[in-house]
Amino acid sequence: MGSRAFGLATDGSDTDLRGVFLAPTALFWRFEKPPTHVEGPAPEQFSWELERFCALALRANPNILECLHSPLVEHVDDTGRELLDLRQAFLSRQAHETFTRYALGQRKKLEADVRTHGAPRWKHAMHLLRLLTSARDLLRTGSLTIEVGEQREPLLAVKRGEVPWSEVEHWMVRLATEADEAAVGSPLPPEPDTARVEDFLIRVRRASALRETARDR
Repeated sequence: MGSRAFGLATDGSDTDLRGVFLAPTALFWRFEKPPTHVEGPAPEQFSWELERFCALALRANPNILECLHSPLVEHVDDTGRELLDLRQAFLSRQAHETFTRYALGQRKKLEADVRTHGAPRWKHAMHLLRLLTSARDLLRTGSLTIEVGEQREPLLAVKRGEVPWSEVEHWMVRLATEADEAAVGSPLPPEPDTARVEDFLIRVRRASALRETARDR
């Protein structure tokens, strides 16, 4: 994830790793449930248990949806391939609200930095522009693309502080307006396909339980 997945990596960029794991079904039968997420073992690595990941994705969490659509995948098993095949089931017009709400919160932080320090955190400004562009294009096309393509150089110029804040702010307002307009006639469904995702989760949990039972015999 991060700059490497977005196509914005430079020589000093970190490698942010995100993953999804399946906790054995039998662990859910205990009073103490398995963790919903784990950090590590590598630096900048974080993973979600499958059910938690799906629940957040169904709510159109921007970070989760971007993880699900990352063009860079280091490891995937059969269950992971099924999850990737379900990517479209998680997408809905709810993304307009969640992406916009997240972007608004980030913009308020940038504006506070400008008032306090005279300038925003330029890296955060770059990523906010990237997120707004991604949201607008998702609402326009029904597909989530997180690699920035030809916008790489303009965005990196923002990160380097080479674009005046007034221009960056105008850029943000324009993208937010275009996202609002795209939401009106978006090809995305009003709601995600929760039933399809739930069927997948039940099948995976059942298969896990059957494997554990067979192993114990």
